Amino acid sequence: MISGKISTTEIHIGDTVRVHSTVVEGNKTRVQVFEGIIIALSGRGENQMMTVRHIGAGGIGVERKWPLDAKSIVKVEVKKNATNVRRSKLYYLRNLTGRQATRV
Repeated sequence: MISGKISTTEIHIGDTVRVHSTVVEGNKTRVQVFEGIIIALSGRGENQMMTVRHIGAGGIGVERKWPLDAKSIVKVEVKKNATNVRRSKLYYLRNLTGRQATRV
């Protein structure tokens, strides 16, 4: 299973995670939470990136990519561990709709 490490949190492909990242708007900063399924981990070492996908309002899929060592990431919570994931990239979730797109 392909995995990565953010500080002390071990993450794997297919995990449902909550990514807390800082967002700067003008002169204000706040923490924004993005919750979704990790569909890809790419790169090695300090260049490693993760792609997280969730279904937004109106059934539209939303994806975000972060470097694993980004300073904007405050913390990553693993809400649900993946079971029986047999692929390194879960791009097939892009073609699914509804509840099927959130089950791994």
